[in-house]
Amino acid sequence: MLRVSGLAAGYGTGRVLHGVDLEVPDRQVLTILGRNGVGKTTLMHSIMGLVRPTAGSVTLDGVELVGRPTHRIARVGVALVPQGRRVFAPLSVEENLRIAARHGQGDWTTARIFDMFPRLAQRRRLAAGLLSGGEQQMLAIARALVMSPRILLLDEPSEGLAPVVVEQVGEVIAGLRTSGLSVLLVEQNIGLALPLADTVLIMVKGQIAYRGSQQDFRGDRDTARELLGIT
Repeated sequence: MLRVSGLAAGYGTGRVLHGVDLEVPDRQVLTILGRNGVGKTTLMHSIMGLVRPTAGSVTLDGVELVGRPTHRIARVGVALVPQGRRVFAPLSVEENLRIAARHGQGDWTTARIFDMFPRLAQRRRLAAGLLSGGEQQMLAIARALVMSPRILLLDEPSEGLAPVVVEQVGEVIAGLRTSGLSVLLVEQNIGLALPLADTVLIMVKGQIAYRGSQQDFRGDRDTARELLGIT
């Protein structure tokens, strides 16, 4: 289980997160919704060690992650699929995967990745910068998987993608949960995020303003309207 307790973080003298608490149980998807600028990406970066928290705790099965460098957080089983994909554009698909792979460890081999993403297999020798946006998103997910994570952090995976590709991304995420991964999903696209969610959180101004099951959220239109501007 990933547990975040009282997490505070920001940039310079500006604080963005104000005591965030959440838990991601094994084999579940925790979805965080929220408008732009509420701190969702800062939260993901703080968990991953890209932003150093000023207070609070992040643990994975009781192992404290705060204060560890990013590469050590990755080694204990946390992988981030960043907003905007950020693949290594000049390198081929295979080279992107090879860089991220943990040699000789885990079940996510290149063969398994190409079986899951046949389009990437077809383009394995093509430079990542020449892939479509949807293919780059699949590569970003695949690059995280070859690190053999226990929990996957997905930051706005539908951003800039056509609806048919968003649907494919949703199918991939659903399949990953079935395979045993836990997922922390940050999204603004409720059409993608909600069907996948076991639990829904809403962030407002760096804090968790709502938490409930998928069923509870679906039945609470007033909350969606007030916190997300959804009618």
